Amino acid sequence: MEETNREAVATAVQRVAGMLQRSDQLDKVEQYRRREARKKASVEARLKAAIQSQLDGVRTGLTQLHNALVDVKEIQGSLADVSNDWRQSINTIENLKDVKDAVVQHSQLASAVENLKNIFSVPEIVMETKQLIEQADLLQAHRKLMDLESSRDDLMYEQYRMDSRNTSDMSLIRIYFEDVQSLSDELAKQLWMVLQRSMGTVRRDPTMLVSVVRIIEREEKIDRRMLDRNKQTTFIPPGRPKQWKEKMFQMLERTVSTRIEGTQSETRESDKMWLVRLLELTRKYVLDDLIVVKNLMAQCFPPHYNTFHRFFCLYHQAVSARVQELASEDLEANEIVSLLTWVLNTYKSEDMMGHPDLRSECDVNHLEPLLPQDVVDELLSKYVQTFTSNITGWLRKALETDKKDWQKDTEPEADQDGYYQTTLPAIVFQMFEQNLQVAAQINAEFKEQVLKLCLKQMNSFLIRYKEEAIAYKEDHLRDRQLPQCYVQYMIAIINNCQTFKESINSLKRKYSQSAEPTASDANIEKTLNEVAKEGCQFLLDEVFLDLELHLNELLTRKWLLGSHAVDTICVTVEDYFNDFNKIKKPFNLEMTSEAHRRVVVEYIKAVMQKRMAFKNAEERREGADRMIKEAEQFKFLFKKLTAGEDTDRLCDSIAAIAEVFKLTDPTLLYLEVSTLVSKYPDIREEHILALLAVRGDATRDMRQTIIETLSQNKPSYMGIMQPIFKDITVPTMTMTTMTSMATAKLLK
Repeated sequence: MEETNREAVATAVQRVAGMLQRSDQLDKVEQYRRREARKKASVEARLKAAIQSQLDGVRTGLTQLHNALVDVKEIQGSLADVSNDWRQSINTIENLKDVKDAVVQHSQLASAVENLKNIFSVPEIVMETKQLIEQADLLQAHRKLMDLESSRDDLMYEQYRMDSRNTSDMSLIRIYFEDVQSLSDELAKQLWMVLQRSMGTVRRDPTMLVSVVRIIEREEKIDRRMLDRNKQTTFIPPGRPKQWKEKMFQMLERTVSTRIEGTQSETRESDKMWLVRLLELTRKYVLDDLIVVKNLMAQCFPPHYNTFHRFFCLYHQAVSARVQELASEDLEANEIVSLLTWVLNTYKSEDMMGHPDLRSECDVNHLEPLLPQDVVDELLSKYVQTFTSNITGWLRKALETDKKDWQKDTEPEADQDGYYQTTLPAIVFQMFEQNLQVAAQINAEFKEQVLKLCLKQMNSFLIRYKEEAIAYKEDHLRDRQLPQCYVQYMIAIINNCQTFKESINSLKRKYSQSAEPTASDANIEKTLNEVAKEGCQFLLDEVFLDLELHLNELLTRKWLLGSHAVDTICVTVEDYFNDFNKIKKPFNLEMTSEAHRRVVVEYIKAVMQKRMAFKNAEERREGADRMIKEAEQFKFLFKKLTAGEDTDRLCDSIAAIAEVFKLTDPTLLYLEVSTLVSKYPDIREEHILALLAVRGDATRDMRQTIIETLSQNKPSYMGIMQPIFKDITVPTMTMTTMTSMATAKLLK
C-alpha cells in the first residue's frame, strides 16, 4: 500500500511539474487545482457506485442460497413421507393378486365371448373361404381368413397370458383351428400364381393384381403388429410372421428369371441362327414387359415400392445371368460377335433398355455391365483366334479357286473399263468387309484390331499369291501352248494387284481412325509391286521369246541384204500390246516403257555381239541407213503405244550408232565417237571397240588413239535418267570370230 502511495505521489509530482514548466502558467494554478478536484470527485463517485453494485449482488446471492436450503429441507421431508407410504402399501398390493387374476380371467372370457360366434362357426367359415379361393374372390377369402386367424390368435394369446406353460390348452386351440393354416397356404398359392402371371394378368384384369397387393399389405401390417406384441409379451401366433411381401418379391424375381430363360426355343443343331433369334426374343420380351410395368403394373403397387425401378433391376439381373450362361458355352465365332454386339450395343440402345418410353424412369448409364470385362476380353480373344484360323482357310481356298480359273480356255472377265480381272480381290475383300462390319458393331477398338489382323493376313496371302504367279509362269514355260489364255490371266493377276491396293485403301478409310501407316502397309505395298512388276516381266519375257529368232537376225548378213525382222518385231509387239492395253495404270505405262527399252537394248546388243563386220563404205552406208530407218519404225511404234509420249532418246541411240557406221572419212571417226559418248555417257570402252570392229575399217592405232583420248576426257554418267549401255555386255572375241574378221579384211 505504501509503495502504491509513493508511485501515486511520484506520478502527481511529474504531472504538476509538467503543468508548471513556464512562469506564465503560475497564474493558472488555481484553475488547474479546481480541474483536478473535479476529476478526483468524479473517479471517487464511480468507485462508490461500483462497490455498491457488487455489494447488492452478494446480498442477492446470499438470499437465494438461503431459499434453496429451505426448499431442499422441504423435499427431504416429502421423500421421507413417500417412502413411509410405499412401505405401508406393499401389503395392500399383495392382497390385490386375486383381483388381478380375476381381471385376466375376465379378459379371457370377454375374448371368448367376443369370438364365440366365430369359434362355433369355424368349420362353416373354412368351407366358405375355400369356395371363395376357388372362385378367385381373393379379397373376401382373405377377409374371412383374417377373422379366423384373429379368433385363433386372440384365444391363444389370452391362454398364454393366463398360463404360458399350459401347452395342452394351446395345442387344443391349435388343433381346433388347424384348417386355418391350410387355408392360408392355399390362398398363398393363389397369390403366387397371380404374381407368376402378372404380365398377362395386368393386361387382362389389373384389379386382380391390385387385390393380391392389398392382401399382402394387410398381412404385412399384421406381421408388424404381432412382432411388436412379441417384443412385449414373447407370444407369437403360429405361422407368423408370414413375410408375404418378401416372398412376393422373390416370386417376381423367379418369374422374371423364368421369363428370360424361357425365350430359347431352338438349338444350334436345328437353326444356325438360334442365338440371334434368342437375343431378339429376349430384347422384345424385356422391352414389352418393362413398358407394361411402367404403364400398367406400377399403378397396381403402392408408390413406396418403386415398382418400375425394382422390375428394371430384376430384368437386368436376369438378363445378365442369362448372358453369362451363354458366354460360358462353346460359342462359334459368329455367335460370339452376335452376343457381344447385343451386350455392348443393343442392350443399352433405344431398341431396348434405352427406349424413349423407359428413358424418363431409369438411366441406362447407371447399369452395371451385363458381362464382366474379363469375360468380354476372353470372348474377343477366342473370336480373334477363330477368325485368324478361318480367314487363313478362306484365303487359301479363294486362291485355289482363282488358280483353277487361270487354266481355263476362255479369257477372264473384264471390268467396266475393259481391264482383265478375276474374282479374287472381290472375294477377299468381301470377306474382310463382312468381318469388319461385324467387328464395328462391337466397338471401335476391336474394329481396329480386326483391321490390323486382316492386313497382316493379307500380307501373308500376297506372298503366297506371288509364289503361285511365279509357279504359273514356270508351268507355262514348260509348254508354251498351255494354258491357252496365259497372257490374259497374267494381265488379270497384274490388275488384281492394283485392285488390291485400292481395296486396302478403301478399307482403311472406312474402318480405321488412324491415318498413320503400319508395318503391314509397307509390306503389302512392296509385295503387290513385286507381283505386278514380275507379272509385267513375265509378259515381256513371253513377247521376247517370240521375238528371239527375229532379234537374232539383226545386224547379220541376212539383215543387211533385206530382212523383215524389224517389221515382224514391230507387228508382234503391237499385237501383244493390244492385249497389254487391258493392264491398269500405272503398270501398263511402266510395261510399255520397259518393252521400248528392251527392244532398243536388244537391238544394240545385236550390234555389240559383232555378228558381222561391214566390208566397205557402201555396206556401212546401207547398214546405217537401215538402222536409222528401223529406229524411226521403233519411234513410231512406241509413240503409238504410249499415246504420243516422248520416245526419242532411246531410239536415237540406234541412230547415233548408225552415224558412227555411216561416216565416210575415218579421220573424223574420233569426233563422231565423241559425240556418241557425250550423248550416252554410260557407254564403255568395250562398246566403242565393238562398234569400231563392226565398222570394219578402223586400224589398231586408230582404235587405240580413240580409246586413250576418250579415257582422258570421259564424262560422268551419274544421274542419267535412263542409262542404255550400262547393262549391255560385249561378248569376248573368240578365235573363230577373229579368224572370220581377218578373212573379211583379206578379202577386202
